[in-house]
Amino acid sequence: MTRDLTVGSPMKLILGFAVPTLFGLLFQQMYNMVDAMIVGKLLGSQALAAVGATGSISFLVIGFCCGVCNGFAIPVAQQTGAGDQAKMRRYVANAVWLSILFAAVMTVATGILCRRILTAMHTPADIFSNSYRYIFVIFMGIPATYLYNLLAGVIRSLGDSRTPVYFLALSSILNIILDLVLILCFHLGVAGAAIATVVSQGVSGIACLVFVRRRFPVLRLSREELSLRPRLCLDLLSMGVPMGLQYSVTAIGSIVLQSAVNRLGSLYVAAVTAGSKVTGLLACPFDAMGSAMATYCGQNSGAGKLDRLGRGVRDCSLLGLIYSAAAFAAMFFLAPVFVRMFIDPEETEVAALVARASLFIRVNTAFFFPLALVNIVRFSIQGMGFSPLAILAGVFEMLARSLVGRLLVPLYGFGAACYASPSAWIAADIFLIPACVWCIRRLYVHQSGRTPERRRASLPRVRRSHT
Repeated sequence: MTRDLTVGSPMKLILGFAVPTLFGLLFQQMYNMVDAMIVGKLLGSQALAAVGATGSISFLVIGFCCGVCNGFAIPVAQQTGAGDQAKMRRYVANAVWLSILFAAVMTVATGILCRRILTAMHTPADIFSNSYRYIFVIFMGIPATYLYNLLAGVIRSLGDSRTPVYFLALSSILNIILDLVLILCFHLGVAGAAIATVVSQGVSGIACLVFVRRRFPVLRLSREELSLRPRLCLDLLSMGVPMGLQYSVTAIGSIVLQSAVNRLGSLYVAAVTAGSKVTGLLACPFDAMGSAMATYCGQNSGAGKLDRLGRGVRDCSLLGLIYSAAAFAAMFFLAPVFVRMFIDPEETEVAALVARASLFIRVNTAFFFPLALVNIVRFSIQGMGFSPLAILAGVFEMLARSLVGRLLVPLYGFGAACYASPSAWIAADIFLIPACVWCIRRLYVHQSGRTPERRRASLPRVRRSHT
């Protein structure tokens, strides 16, 4: 049930790995969209705005959890590529111990601080109570987030991108059912939507754990392999914490921007919420490409096959360019159709809400190729083992979003907010692309003491005969 990504055509391997991952991400985004659609249709635009107002703080915390788990999976992928299964299992065991610690600390801390954070973000008074109910429940589900994402990351590191999809599908279906039951039957409002998300992810994580124990013999740990090893923990932290902080640093800019949008009023918050749900769904292929490149580069760098790294990045970037053009063309015409799925036709100011959300979608999809490069290049760098560089990329994104939120949104309003994410993606690419070239060079130097150019220059030249 594992796959070797160190042999064969990079384009075919990346596509074969990314497509199942894409289906999983689509399931995840679909149930996020269904959450928003059910809330917007059944509870109204204010409830939709209440959920949307928590988006940036949720990304700050939940993004850190996912980033840490993805980082913990990098040494697993590298040892898989190197063929050292015993060391791979020891990394998995220590990742479990660290995840338990992180989950406990973060659940307590966020539960205590979430009300203060919403206040600091200038959450509108008419949606504050619903925003608090929703995000508090989400934070209490942090252990379930760690359980699923750690297991999914480890499985993908072994080259299996299909198994996590099955459990995301289970989670998606269960989440939709629970949404309807808890909101329509038990009248729990936005808290019901949050409970549905947490419960469905917890069930998916437990099912994934049972499946792994039965179907992945390579992950059956001995008593000796389960022991805590400080050196391996440091290795895992050096990968996981920078990846988690990269999400969190990026989210700081999103919080600044969300605060600026919150001051515009709940109508604009609802427009950004609806637009973000659509663009999040459309951006799933880029997340799948990033996940594929993390495992691809992790296995190939672990196996010492450095010539395949640049080829993989180029091939995946071509896929990203083709999809970006297609997505923008589709949304140029269809954005209003997607937005209306989130809005009750009887709501007041429907036309204004549709127009603003459609503008948000069109502007963001116009800059999808820079987003594709952010995911492809950043995850490639992390797969090579240079996770701390991801923090710097996050800093560039944070600064760009913060400048737009602090300076441009107060001056130009909602239109400026539409360009916040594109400016962040471009800023990150300015750093990431040269950084990726540097990382590949460093690996060559570490392996042979020579860069690719010096190695080619040292090869004997073939003289051509002139006849």
